[in-house]
Amino acid sequence: MQTVVLAAGKGARMGPLTDNAPKPMLPVAGKPLVVHCLEHAIAAGASRLVVVVGHEADSIRTALADRDWDVPVTTVDQDELRGTADAVRTAAPELDAEPFAVLNGDVLYDEASLAKLYTSGPAVGSFRVDNPSAYGVLRIEDGRVRAVEEKPADPQSNLVNTGAYVFPAAALDWLAVGESDRGERELTDVLQRTCETDDVTAVPFDRWLDVGRPWELLAANEWKLAELDRRIDGDVSPDADLRGTVVVEAGATVEPGVVIEGPTYVGEGAHVGPNAYVRGSTALGPDSRAGHAVELKNSVVMRDSAVPHLTYLGDSILGRDVNLGAGTAVANLRHDDEPVELTVKGERISTGRRKFGIVCGDGVKTGINCTINAGVTLSSGARVGPGETVLRDR
Repeated sequence: MQTVVLAAGKGARMGPLTDNAPKPMLPVAGKPLVVHCLEHAIAAGASRLVVVVGHEADSIRTALADRDWDVPVTTVDQDELRGTADAVRTAAPELDAEPFAVLNGDVLYDEASLAKLYTSGPAVGSFRVDNPSAYGVLRIEDGRVRAVEEKPADPQSNLVNTGAYVFPAAALDWLAVGESDRGERELTDVLQRTCETDDVTAVPFDRWLDVGRPWELLAANEWKLAELDRRIDGDVSPDADLRGTVVVEAGATVEPGVVIEGPTYVGEGAHVGPNAYVRGSTALGPDSRAGHAVELKNSVVMRDSAVPHLTYLGDSILGRDVNLGAGTAVANLRHDDEPVELTVKGERISTGRRKFGIVCGDGVKTGINCTINAGVTLSSGARVGPGETVLRDR
């Protein structure tokens, strides 16, 4: 099945993590999110892949070119980000006049469900959620998809569109749709026309994750880290204790006295310890550091970032080149036990997680002995002075 992967957007809801990188390049268990998407597609039966790039396109092209793929992979540029239908229209010259699939490059799919989609003719992936009004809700009649209602205030079901499709070849001629109310050319309009001309199947997905907001990046890492096999290629002290599924890449160093509880990923060139405690679905990016008496739990620490000593970081995400000063303490729990909220595009939103710490953009620096409250976002380049208590975003 020829497959188009949409990876042109910036990902504003993921800010500030996407200030300097496109969302599909955010790291998930040691690989960019878009790489996971392509691997899922190939395992499900993709015969070739056309990846639509736009924002920070060179970084995606480089990441894809650095890997050996089992099927041909091509990138095409969407010069203006005018919506998903326009993105597929950009890819159309690379496609044969045959049925084709479309996937989102910032979504995790389970391979078995994706394989069912590929063999189901005109189809859309479906998934049941607790909050359907935040998604496109599928309207099913007589066992076939009849329409998609975008973010309805009163959804008729909890069955939502996963953004994974198989279209008939004729749909290549239907991509020149008009603009929606939000000024974009929507692929759901192409799906609607397909529903009017073909029987479209809603294929239930066993597992699916739209990685749109920071806490969903944590969830993506939890998912993919749990699938890793233990592998120790780096330099690990005999006095370190590595428990369970732990990956230590070549060039990484784990010092004496370190305890790492899997699933945990330690990237190339990373340095852990001495006497650090790393646990619970943590991913340390290339050339990152976790030093003496540091405790890291269920966190993503990106490339070149440092948590050098005497620090607690839990359920948090650090962008690139972040440095947490000695004694920095991060809260990850509200005193009322309600879900932690986070700012997304200027609005406080529940993460749905009882435990969630902080989000730091690239280049954040904190001084010694500072305290940062749960649900705080520090913008790229932000500074926290010694001894400060930070209760609000900055």
